[in-house]
Amino acid sequence: MGVRTANVKDGNIGETLEGLAAVIHQRATSATPEESYTARLLTPEKGDKLLSKLAEESSEIIMACKDEDHDHIRYEMGDLLYHILVVAEKYGITLDELAGELDARRH
Repeated sequence: MGVRTANVKDGNIGETLEGLAAVIHQRATSATPEESYTARLLTPEKGDKLLSKLAEESSEIIMACKDEDHDHIRYEMGDLLYHILVVAEKYGITLDELAGELDARRH
C-alpha cells in the first residue's frame, strides 16, 4: 500500500477521468518508458505487468473492504481506476465508449 492521500476533497468524476485519460494518452504517445511509469506499462514487453497491476489493485481493494477502512478503500480505488484507464488507452477504448457500455446496461 502506498501513502494515503491527505486533504482529499470531493471533485467532478467526469472531469477527473477525462483529465487523467488525457495525461495517460499524452504519456503513451510522447513519453519514453524511462520517463514515465505509464509509458512503461504500455510497452509490449510490460503487458503482463499491467495485467498483474490490475489483479494487485483489485486484491488491495478487497483487503481494504474487509478492514472497513474508508480512506484505504478510496486510495486503492484510485489506483485501480488509473490502471483501468491505462488498459483503455492500450486497447483504444474511449471514455465515451465505456460510458456507452455502462449506459446500455442501465436500460
